[in-house]
Amino acid sequence: MASLLRSRWLKPVVFLLCLLPLGLLILRGFQGELGANPIEYITHATGDWTMRFLLITLSITPVRRIAKQPDLIRFRRMLGLFSFFYGCLHLMTWMWLDKFFDPGEMWADVVKRRFITAGMVGFVAMIPLAFTSTRGWIRRLGGRNWQRLHRLIYVSAAAGVVHYYWLVKSDIRLPALYAGILAILLLLRAPFARRQAAVRAGTASG
Repeated sequence: MASLLRSRWLKPVVFLLCLLPLGLLILRGFQGELGANPIEYITHATGDWTMRFLLITLSITPVRRIAKQPDLIRFRRMLGLFSFFYGCLHLMTWMWLDKFFDPGEMWADVVKRRFITAGMVGFVAMIPLAFTSTRGWIRRLGGRNWQRLHRLIYVSAAAGVVHYYWLVKSDIRLPALYAGILAILLLLRAPFARRQAAVRAGTASG
């Protein structure tokens, strides 16, 4: 398993797999299989994959610790950037196909419709994560400051869950599933966060 994760060919394969949802969406569009409301279909599809990639990205750290596979960290940046990529597609669908880039209508929606407000919070939280995901930014910010900044991914994921919950209104099964997965990931992180806090406290007192 460890040798497979270190393979130079695995990252391109994962990259192509991450593009597969977009490829299938485009294929369905060419085949006329986007349903009676194509804009709604595209919006939901890109939103779902944004949430899925956010949760997959968040799962990398606990899974690598539990499975004792540190090389999984190689894929975290790529997966995080794909969550931002699908988030951009989700936002662009709304801005272009739904609002036709009308600033007045877009602003009115952000202010008046709470599910769009939550979605915008989630997207804005992803922007600094995407732009500071490189090794250069880790050096500029310092490891600890970079880690603090990148906790915004939890804000983005939580806002995404709220956005989805407020959107669907009645059938909440999928947002509830996402909320449950996010809660589990937060619980898995808790013991490690406590150990880090204890180490920092010990270092400070020493």
